[in-house]
Amino acid sequence: MSISIAFQPPLTIAPAQVLRGRGVLKQMGEAIARLGQRPLIIGGNQTLADMKPQLQPVLERELFQVFWMTYGADCSEHTLATLHQAVDQHQADVVIGIGGGKALDTAKLVAHQHQLPVVTVPTSAATCAAWTALSNVYTEQGAFQYDVALARCPDLLVLDYDLVQTAPRRTLVAGIGDAIAKWYEASVSSGHVQQTLIIAAVQQARVLRDLLFQLSAIALQEPGGQVWQEVVDATVLMAGVIGGLGGAQCRTVAAHAVHNGLTHLLASHGTLHGEKVAYGILVQLRLEEIVQGNQLAATARQQLLKFYGEIGLPKSLDDLGLANISLTDLQQAAAIACADRSDIHRLPFAVEPAQLMAAMVSTTASVNARSEERGVRSQEPEFSPHSPLPTPRSPNDEVMA
Repeated sequence: MSISIAFQPPLTIAPAQVLRGRGVLKQMGEAIARLGQRPLIIGGNQTLADMKPQLQPVLERELFQVFWMTYGADCSEHTLATLHQAVDQHQADVVIGIGGGKALDTAKLVAHQHQLPVVTVPTSAATCAAWTALSNVYTEQGAFQYDVALARCPDLLVLDYDLVQTAPRRTLVAGIGDAIAKWYEASVSSGHVQQTLIIAAVQQARVLRDLLFQLSAIALQEPGGQVWQEVVDATVLMAGVIGGLGGAQCRTVAAHAVHNGLTHLLASHGTLHGEKVAYGILVQLRLEEIVQGNQLAATARQQLLKFYGEIGLPKSLDDLGLANISLTDLQQAAAIACADRSDIHRLPFAVEPAQLMAAMVSTTASVNARSEERGVRSQEPEFSPHSPLPTPRSPNDEVMA
């Protein structure tokens, strides 16, 4: 008797090695030497200027032949073409990305396309890009184009808390927004799936949300402290684990789709990735209220609004600097977010651009504001937060008192 096993995509769960701690930049030379001797180091102009004096002694000890290269403003096709030439010119055998999410995405994608090992060194806790096997590609103007699934997670991730602590407070706040989205997106797209690793990913997303609810305000008051380190680990490392275990279907839904749409508006470029994603969570919950009449979503949105107020995440278009957004721009962002291949279609209901626009302008509406709702109750079951079994659920059932 033969048993047919459906093909499963390759798993890209975690970096091969993670170095973390205070001052670990000084210890990373030996780990890099196991990967190559001719590193191409990619970062932003200011980042490379700041980091070169710190890294030069570390690299010289290992006798590396180093080539430093700026990635420009975005991980764009033009940038990638320039960096491909740099790889060939230098005969690089390892790529090192230093900086924020776009610098790390660029380094990962260059390494992927040349089949080279890659090292990620995040300079802030604004995203989980240092962990993931994914790169986002933007236009030269900063508008999201597409993402690329990579063959593997980074070969080495170096998380130096001393370095991350030098980043502005705002970057960690944005990282909290990006990380907390994992629960609201993964549970609505994958909460019904009965595959072991996806169940694990969704449950980890729930744990991540609760950790951030409990610890974020304390961490922001005590930068560099133990609680702050735990929140940095949550945003950079644990958020990456969820996407690794759950894969693409567990990674992004409406919140990231809204982010992608907003990047096409020049006025939004002053805000960080995680800030737009955090606003996108509120839009996703508001959609559940408008389209499904889901009052659990309304409760969850009110809880998030309170949390956002405590730590400084944007609650509305006004907070994103889009108070004067035109109807044309709003329509453009909504149309892009609702495009055929958009992640927004991982929602368990269809969404039209007009509905998305209504949600985008009403993220701070009171729970009783139902003028636009259709009154269709969600059929997703509630469950006890203390249930020992990963039963199917709504993403909006709350565990925090």
